[in-house]
Amino acid sequence: MFLLGLFYIVSMESEGIVVTSMEDDGALPVDVEGHQAPVGEPVLTEEGKLVEGEGLLEEEEEGGEEEEDDDDVGEYVFQFGSGMDPLDFTKDDDSGLQPYQQFQRLEYEALAEKKRKGLDSSQFERCTKKAHVEENPGATFEEIMEAMNYGSRRKSKKTKKRGRRKGSRNKLSPGITRMLGDATLNYARGNYDEAISLSSQVVRLAPNLPDPYDTLGRIYDDLGIDKKAVDFYMIAAHLKPKDSSMWKRLFTRSLEQGNNGQARYCLSKAITADPQDVSLLFHQGSLHSNLGDYQKAAELFEQIQKICPEDVEALQNGAKLYLKCGQLERAISILVEYVNSYSSEADLSVVDLLATIYMENNAYDKAIQLFHSHSQEKPLRANLVVKEGICHLHLGNSEKAEILFSFLQKGSSCDCADLITEIADTYMSLEHFDCALKFYQMLEGNLENCGSYHLKIAQCYQALKMRAHAISSFYRGLHLLEDNVGARLTLASLLLEDDKVDETISLLSPPENPGSGDVDSDNHRPWWANGKVRLKLCSIYRAKGMIKDFVDAILPLVRESLYIETLRQKVKTKKRLPRKVLFERAKILDDQQNDNVFSGFRPLAPSSDLSKAARARRLLQKRATLKEERKAAAVASGVDWCSDNSDDDQLDDRAQKIVRDPPLQNLWNDEQHHLLILDLGKALASLKRYWEALEIIDLFLRLAHNVLPSDKEEELRSLGAQISHNTTDPKQGFDWVRQVVQQHPDSLAAWNCFYKIISSMEKDYKKYSKFLRNIRVKHTDCVPPILIAGHQSTISSHHQDAAREYLKAYKLLPDSPLIKLCVGTSLINLALGFRLQNKHQCITQGLAFLFKNLQQSENSQEALYNIARAFHHVGLVTLAASYYEKVLATQEKDCPLPKLPYENPFHLENAKPVPCDLRREAAYNLHLIYKQSGASDLARQVLKDYCSF
Repeated sequence: MFLLGLFYIVSMESEGIVVTSMEDDGALPVDVEGHQAPVGEPVLTEEGKLVEGEGLLEEEEEGGEEEEDDDDVGEYVFQFGSGMDPLDFTKDDDSGLQPYQQFQRLEYEALAEKKRKGLDSSQFERCTKKAHVEENPGATFEEIMEAMNYGSRRKSKKTKKRGRRKGSRNKLSPGITRMLGDATLNYARGNYDEAISLSSQVVRLAPNLPDPYDTLGRIYDDLGIDKKAVDFYMIAAHLKPKDSSMWKRLFTRSLEQGNNGQARYCLSKAITADPQDVSLLFHQGSLHSNLGDYQKAAELFEQIQKICPEDVEALQNGAKLYLKCGQLERAISILVEYVNSYSSEADLSVVDLLATIYMENNAYDKAIQLFHSHSQEKPLRANLVVKEGICHLHLGNSEKAEILFSFLQKGSSCDCADLITEIADTYMSLEHFDCALKFYQMLEGNLENCGSYHLKIAQCYQALKMRAHAISSFYRGLHLLEDNVGARLTLASLLLEDDKVDETISLLSPPENPGSGDVDSDNHRPWWANGKVRLKLCSIYRAKGMIKDFVDAILPLVRESLYIETLRQKVKTKKRLPRKVLFERAKILDDQQNDNVFSGFRPLAPSSDLSKAARARRLLQKRATLKEERKAAAVASGVDWCSDNSDDDQLDDRAQKIVRDPPLQNLWNDEQHHLLILDLGKALASLKRYWEALEIIDLFLRLAHNVLPSDKEEELRSLGAQISHNTTDPKQGFDWVRQVVQQHPDSLAAWNCFYKIISSMEKDYKKYSKFLRNIRVKHTDCVPPILIAGHQSTISSHHQDAAREYLKAYKLLPDSPLIKLCVGTSLINLALGFRLQNKHQCITQGLAFLFKNLQQSENSQEALYNIARAFHHVGLVTLAASYYEKVLATQEKDCPLPKLPYENPFHLENAKPVPCDLRREAAYNLHLIYKQSGASDLARQVLKDYCSF
């Protein structure tokens, strides 16, 4: 029932179900489907080996027994087929395929064929089971398995022994043996040409013999041709993969040549050949650590420590790497296991490391127990005694700590400077500043050239309210560490507490010859360009009212910060990495030399780094292709092509500017910075640097549109609108003030600013007239836009329209003196036109509104002057003269004009009063009336009394 031309045995191996053909021993090898393998091609056997289809090796077996080597099941062993010339692998491929790629392809195809055979054998087993069940419905599953010999191979009639039989060995033909000996003899005599010729013949006849490749490698070593020597050594090592000495030699040669990729590959092969070699494992662990794979590195160092329990260095490295992985408990467990195993003979450096880990995780009681358990065996070293005292300090046992620290006072402080500093730093962190100062003073004379030592003493003095000593210590520390911004700001605060403003300004101001204040290649700024220093200095200038110094100090930093943020928002797409960054990432793949045969094996690195390296290489190739296309286009168009990388350098510089942090951090979220922008805008406007002020305000508003609080945003818009009135193009101010008016339509200050802006925009009348119409439709009871419409009609001499608008406003606000004045003047101007028939009635109504304004203003000088001017305008000179005389009889006090916020940014009392008296204007108009009536003497007398200086 099971005989179907060939007899198959189905066996279960560790690699999966494998089907083997049980034909005669002399037949050619077959695949899983029973087909004969082609001669000269590599064949994957059931043990997972790739063997040649036809070769010169003769295999001698005793008794025709079948060899067994269970250890090699599923392991790939490289072999050359009879149709392959091994010497071709040391030559450059014309198709562009590197030699290592050919080896990789062979390995990939062999392993893929093995996997495919495994899948086919599984399907065959399922089909055999199904057919057997259908033909024997009464048989049980156990009977079927027993009949198929499930789980066992074909049993031999003779008793089989485990492993290879002693009599089984591979023998070379006499001719090959003689040629190999002649090649070795010629090499020893120095006949390299003859040795190379003989070895090459042996390679072609017995390609899977490692000895001729090793001989060729030695020959090329003596000739100084390193490339070919390493190539032949690599082939020999692959044909003899269990020889760890060959892989070690290749590993060393790769390191000497700087070929890190090949070194990693050879190291992994050497470890596979000899897993117990501690030196190889140590190299492997160091390599994983350098690549950032701390987990794998820690496991390797732990494996080394298990092989060599006395290797303390591997134990410590493993614990530190576990800490980097975040596996605190694992790091502690391996150290505790070592300490417990060698309680009396444990290395104190391990005890020190374990105690340090305990202390860093606030397990001070465990650290003390560790110290006590080892102090009973032998005295602790000085650094461990200090650590024990520090643990007692953290637990509040100050007296016990002082007893442990007492030995330091007896010895030389120069020998124990590090320990004393550690104790003092602990006291300072626990805010025991008096004790910290005592230990710092023990180091006086030993650390005079250490700036951090003086700064720590200064902090102790500052905490103890000893300001004079603190200032002196800060100066000494800053003399040695001038770039310490925090210490400089602290010293500035102490000086301001003593009202030493000038000294503080000198401390925070740049030196006389500062050099370049730009950011260097390491993104490092000099201390005087630091944002915190500039802000502190600006606050001092602001308090003293030094507007120009304030602007000069803060404007460059604000402008640079806004510029950087603008670039960041413009480049929101994927950041273009500089070429040097791409080369650095692709180095993992590129460090393998292309001229090496086996240099293309997958390098040992984390998967994330490998993916980044692959993307970097693709980007470099894409940029190179684009560059070539541009070069071809330039040549085709007759333009000279420059082969430099100027475009990439410009992009790199731009990317560097974008990556660079702005000098003022949290520019949008910090209220202090919002006030700073406001003050800077006011200060620039007061210095009449209007365009710079508008530039800063515009950038800040655009960048912080969705972050800035609404009140601060409105204040900045209002300030920008007020400043833009003084410029030649107030369009930008109109956009800002329009938003303010829309949000606050009842604000008279906003409408005053709005009208001030549109008064300078004669060409854009349609733009703001449309806006006014929309506002009036939306807010029908809003008076300011009605008044503005009336004012614009008056300017255009459309007095009838102006009167109509003013009367609408009068209906809404009948008690407003301004509206009464506007209605009266518009009616009088309308009466003087040609089209109006009832002129006298219109004049009378206009004068009535002016007299209401006079009554409401309690006969003020301004109201009297307006009535006199109205009578004068309509020709009633007698009444005009009487009211001009009333104006002359009234006196007004001079007062300062109201200033806009930017005109007095720091609220200084420097405003001068301006004349508000109208008697000069009234006297001049009155003299015109006298002069016109013929009273020249009286006119001259009026001018002499009121208009002369």
